[in-house]
Amino acid sequence: MSTSRRLLPLSFAAVLIVLAAGCSGSSESAPTTSATTTSTTTPATTTTVPPTTTTTTEPATTTTIAPAPVYPLTGQLVDDPVVAARPALVVKIDNAPAARPQTGFNAADIVFEEIVNDNLTRFAMVFQSHGSDPVGPIRSGRLQDIDLFGMLNRPLFAWSGGNGTVTAAVRASDLIDLSAIRTPGYFRDKSRSKPHDLYSNTTSLWERTPYGIGAPPQQFLYRAADEAPQGTPHSGVAVKLDSIDVRWDWDAASGTYLRTMEKQDHNDGAGGQVTTHNVVVLAMEYVPGISDSPDAQTIGTGEAFVFAGGNYVHGTWTRADRLAPFTLTADDGTPMRLTPGRTFIELPRQNNTLPIP
Repeated sequence: MSTSRRLLPLSFAAVLIVLAAGCSGSSESAPTTSATTTSTTTPATTTTVPPTTTTTTEPATTTTIAPAPVYPLTGQLVDDPVVAARPALVVKIDNAPAARPQTGFNAADIVFEEIVNDNLTRFAMVFQSHGSDPVGPIRSGRLQDIDLFGMLNRPLFAWSGGNGTVTAAVRASDLIDLSAIRTPGYFRDKSRSKPHDLYSNTTSLWERTPYGIGAPPQQFLYRAADEAPQGTPHSGVAVKLDSIDVRWDWDAASGTYLRTMEKQDHNDGAGGQVTTHNVVVLAMEYVPGISDSPDAQTIGTGEAFVFAGGNYVHGTWTRADRLAPFTLTADDGTPMRLTPGRTFIELPRQNNTLPIP
C-alpha cells in the first residue's frame, strides 16, 4: 500500500476535530490540546511478477471416413439397403442342349459352372443385388453343392430335387431347401420338353426366406475405381470342362467378357450374349460321387486364374473349410482383386485352362 493512502485517514480525522470545535455550542473556548502525531512511512514494495505464458496443446484430430457400403457379391455401391440385407439365392440351372438358352445369367451376381454326370456341366446362379423373373430351366443339386455354398451364410437353395441321398444331405445342411418338390412358385414352360422346362421367379423364391436369414459375407476383394487392373493384358481364356468347351473374350467397349460355348455365342434367354466383369477359373480335383456324378473338392488349395479388366493374373486359391470363401493369392504373394461387378467362376479339372494372349 502507498504512503498517501495510509495518511489519508489521519488528515481526515484532524479536519473533523476542527469542525467539531468550530460548531460547539459552548461560549467558552475549548481547551487547546496539542497532539503529537507520529507518522511512520513504509517504503513502497514493488513486486515484479514474471509474465505467465500458458501453452495449450490440443490433441490432433483424425477423422476416419467409413467406406461406403457395397453389395457383398459384386463390390458395387449399395443403392438399396433393403436389397443389400437379403440372403443369397442359389438356383441350379440345366446346361443340356435342350435347356439352352437359359435365363438369368446376366442378372446373377455370381455364376458357378461345375462338371456333372453325362459329360455335361451345370450352373449355379447366385442372386443377391438383382433378381431374374423368370429364371431357369432349373435342375437337380449335387453333394458338392453343400460344401461349395456353405460360404454364403445359409443361402436359399432352389433346385428341382434329387435322389434320396442328396435330398437328405441338403435338408440336413445349413442350405435353405427350396426344392420344387416342397416349395410353391415353380412352373413349367410349355414350349420346352421335360425335364428342361422347370422355371421359377426370384421374387417368389425370396418370399420363402425364413426369419433371421441375412446377407452373405463378401466373397472377393475388389480394386478401387482409380486402381489399374492387376497382371498383364490378355484377350481372354479357353476352358475345357470335360466335353464342354468354353471361351471368354474381353470386350473393351463394354468392359466385360463375352462367353461362347461349343464355338457358338452363348445367349441369355432374357436377351443378349452371356457376359461378366470377371472370369475366375479355379482348377479342381474331382472325385467319384454317387450316381456317377463327380464331386469337386472345393476345400483345400489349387491353381487359380483371374481375368479382370482385360488383364490376367495367375495364382493360388485356398479355402480352409466350407464356411469360408475362396482366398485368391497371386504368385507374387499379393491378394488378387477383381473389378466391381458380376463374376463367373469356372470349375474345370486340373490342366484344362488356357489363357489367351
